[in-house]
Amino acid sequence: MAPSEHVMWEKPSQDIDRRLNDDEINAKYEKRELRIVTEMNREQLPNFVKALEREDWMELRPFYQRRARWDTVRQSRLIESFIMNIPVPPLFVYESDLAKYEVMDGQQRIAAIRDFYSNKLTLQGLDQWPELNGRIYDKLPTEIRKGIDRRSISYIVLLKESAVTTEEEALLRQQVFERLNTGGIKLSHQEIRNCIYHSKFNSLLLDLVKNSIFRAAWGLPQYTKEEETNPPDDLLTSPVYAQMRDVEIAARFFALRHVEHYQRGMTGFLDLYYVRARKFSDDDLLVLRDLFDRTLELVGKIYGEHLFRPWEADGAQWSKRPQVAFADAVMVGFSRHLDRFETLVSRSEAVLEGTKSLFMKNPAGTFTGQRNTKKDVQDRIKLFDDMLGEIV
Repeated sequence: MAPSEHVMWEKPSQDIDRRLNDDEINAKYEKRELRIVTEMNREQLPNFVKALEREDWMELRPFYQRRARWDTVRQSRLIESFIMNIPVPPLFVYESDLAKYEVMDGQQRIAAIRDFYSNKLTLQGLDQWPELNGRIYDKLPTEIRKGIDRRSISYIVLLKESAVTTEEEALLRQQVFERLNTGGIKLSHQEIRNCIYHSKFNSLLLDLVKNSIFRAAWGLPQYTKEEETNPPDDLLTSPVYAQMRDVEIAARFFALRHVEHYQRGMTGFLDLYYVRARKFSDDDLLVLRDLFDRTLELVGKIYGEHLFRPWEADGAQWSKRPQVAFADAVMVGFSRHLDRFETLVSRSEAVLEGTKSLFMKNPAGTFTGQRNTKKDVQDRIKLFDDMLGEIV
């Protein structure tokens, strides 16, 4: 465990399941619990773009770490909407400090507007104004530029008064973001997590999943710096990458090492771990990085090309595909025996046979996620851990 992990569960999470009577419900409402305080602002486009240049005014960084982005045609059609004066939905931002904001919904619109005014966007695919295709802002006819410059963008601000504690703040932002996430491309739970729980821990995960053993196991090509700005097509078409499932798999490893505290289902448990991991220090992150890398090195040496792939008892062969729930058991189990690294490597055949035996002796679905209650999650990790314990 990293130092901070030893105390991260000392404060119990809010009991969300307890039933309240009418008096308690009324008292909760009067205290303004779970009631959002907002205000509406509006800026003309040139002024808005200028304001974005101010340091610490509007933080886009959490969203820059999202992997899916609007293409040029979709950006261009937003600009065409401004030309035609079609109403554009407001942005939604969170007031992280007085007059300092973090974007919760609308990063793609902001990026399109900023790219347009900086002449980085060449208009394409316009339906109503095809005459403007191929042009940048500076090359537009004078009257068109004047018309666009008169348009405004609105943004709704979720004020700091909406939450009292930092944990309430993070969970509130999650609730708001999920409710805003109803149009366009539906985001996965992990993409939402990545956007609103920005922290050093989240940055660590984004770095850890570049590990060559990890990427090979999940069918991803080896990492190159080019993918940060221009991902190849085979990455963009992979749900593991595009929906950030690889990051979620890494997060599950760290969270499920605390499986005795498992609550709220897998999604809720990961959310809670993310919230509390925001307090991790640099020293904590160094411990976690080393733990992840050494565990992957160990399991890679033992399973090789079959890493995270269940044993199919009926066909007497390793599955052709990795499975997330099985990966949970493998990673957490081996992380508890890193002090016997060389012993486990020398007894690789015993580990492989022990793994096969687990699939043959236990009910179908035990290690493949088909059985996913709290007890199921705890049992499969314990079964795998016990198997390794017997071997060493």
